[in-house]
Amino acid sequence: MSSALHADAVATLGAWRPADPAQESLRQAYLGFLAAREDACRRSCEPGHLTASALVVSAAGDATLLTLHPRVGRWLQLGGHCEASDTTLASAALREATEESGIEGLRISPEPIHLDVHPITCSLGKPTRHFDVRFLVRAPADAQPSRSSESLDLRWWPLTALPPDTDDLHPLLSTLP
Repeated sequence: MSSALHADAVATLGAWRPADPAQESLRQAYLGFLAAREDACRRSCEPGHLTASALVVSAAGDATLLTLHPRVGRWLQLGGHCEASDTTLASAALREATEESGIEGLRISPEPIHLDVHPITCSLGKPTRHFDVRFLVRAPADAQPSRSSESLDLRWWPLTALPPDTDDLHPLLSTLP
């Protein structure tokens, strides 16, 4: 894992100014975690690690692309672990969104839109935490997603009619311009 990714995470989160006090508190916690752990962006960091997610919205801005996650069993935004080849959080989120959606030509906003920390047992097989950094990604007009092996299902959902058990997406969706 490149030290460039760690440096980018510090720079990206250091420059971002969320409007919400709770998001500001999380931003400070992320920066503290990054200061304490040079391996904070690596999946092997057992106390937790940064992940990069993408809220993929349609070109019209009226729908979001969600994946039915096989391990979690719920509809989630696209995203996941940072890889050794990633040099920025935004590029990690864009890579994940492209891999999981099969859509070429996605455009990412370089500034985060939301942070979320959640407990999870990921590929390490041990309980850990994901320090998720979420970005807004716009799909090209008439984008047709193609489900990857990382998903049980993949589909567009109108922003006004999300699937059940997605209440945790509402704070993320409220950040949309």
